[in-house]
Amino acid sequence: MSDALNAINVIQKTGNEYFIDKGNPTGNKLAGFWQWAFSDLASNAMRGVLAEYIVACELGIETRPRLEWDACDLITKNGVKLEIKSASYLQTWKQSKISDISFKISPTKGWDASTNEYSTETKRQADVYIFCLLKHQDKATLDPMDFDQWVFYLLPTATLNEKMPTQKTVRLSSLLKLNPIQAAHGEIAMAIEKIFSGSLN
Repeated sequence: MSDALNAINVIQKTGNEYFIDKGNPTGNKLAGFWQWAFSDLASNAMRGVLAEYIVACELGIETRPRLEWDACDLITKNGVKLEIKSASYLQTWKQSKISDISFKISPTKGWDASTNEYSTETKRQADVYIFCLLKHQDKATLDPMDFDQWVFYLLPTATLNEKMPTQKTVRLSSLLKLNPIQAAHGEIAMAIEKIFSGSLN
């Protein structure tokens, strides 16, 4: 296969890059596109990406651009594979009641972005799941960029595999029965260390 069709090496953008027309920069910058497309941080899809970014920043791995559809969401500097899941009581649209909280935990066939190949084994790809709950319940003051409005639950994948080997989703009430480590922002790295030190309660 020609090297011209290898995976693209994504370089992190600054937002100051201009759109080009006939070889010349226009008045529109990439930051404008980001503002237009991604300002709704409470939407389901964008909240999930934001949760990944919040975790990545705390772990100091946010300079590696996000890979869409990679086998796991994040890899720590020590090589720990993380799956990031998010949920929220509040949604962008008009609600008649707050949302029930559940997270997807389906085993998958992992995809390797560098080779464009799927694994033959169906399993949970990460070492640790981090369930990110935007816990705030007042729409007037909801701010997904306020770390105090989040709570994080960390669970080794081995526990999910033992207790829920084929389950596709887990409700918050069922997740809490598995005794995950609850962490606030700033405590995620310590929680990961606790899991691998064998001191998970």
